[in-house]
Amino acid sequence: MTVQDGLTALTARLSEGGIDGAGREARLILSHVLDTTPDRMSLIARDSLTPDRLDRALGLAARRAGGTPMSHILGHRDFWGRRFEVTADVLDPRPETETLIAAALERPFASVLDLGTGSGCILLTLLAERPAARGIGADLSDAALAVARRNAAALGVADRATLIRSDWFAAISGRFDLIVSNPPYIAADEMPDLAPELSYEPRIALTDEGDGLTAYRVITAGAGAHLTPGGRLMVEIGWQQGAAVADLFQRAGLTGVQILPDLDGRDRVVCGQHPG
Repeated sequence: MTVQDGLTALTARLSEGGIDGAGREARLILSHVLDTTPDRMSLIARDSLTPDRLDRALGLAARRAGGTPMSHILGHRDFWGRRFEVTADVLDPRPETETLIAAALERPFASVLDLGTGSGCILLTLLAERPAARGIGADLSDAALAVARRNAAALGVADRATLIRSDWFAAISGRFDLIVSNPPYIAADEMPDLAPELSYEPRIALTDEGDGLTAYRVITAGAGAHLTPGGRLMVEIGWQQGAAVADLFQRAGLTGVQILPDLDGRDRVVCGQHPG
């Protein structure tokens, strides 16, 4: 059997499982098993494929067809041009979150606090893009913090990233030029309607088990005591939460409040700054 035969078999298995883009995902899976890159698959299409590698690839395809996210199968997800380790203990970094990164990088900052850091994709990306900056990533999950520490080491920013267990601001002291967060914002009554893949991600990172605004109330209430004069607060939101979260920013005394859209034109980030 050749590599091309294997791709054909994998594509068929994924298609039977209802996976969109089955051919593309087949290349991802087989390149992962063969320890190469998807763009090389055409170059090795006529190479032989051993039965054990085919079996392993078919097993991964069966998991994918059963709903397991591709990032959990591969063990990583690319975000802002960098590779992040992903496990079932953290949210899968998503392209929509890059809206927050782009906005944060529009102005300089020397210190950053990431609340609910998860994989660390936001904090560590910002530190990698700003080599002089330092930051803290806080999370309630020890397992998530372990993933973030491995990502920090892999990206070469571990010496500038402090990762601590904290319930939002509870263990945080000091002030920061920038506070960022992608908190759990899905309302409890919306959870049953989510895409099946999200069932593989930590529930605590998805929902507040309430109206979806609990974290924003805590973050906006505490931001003033932890921002430097003129410091910025930026949070990712659900696409229907812009007005409600912007109102919380304004009630907390933040100025210049804006709602920023993602590439699909949906409200994605709310930002504001300390009036000092």
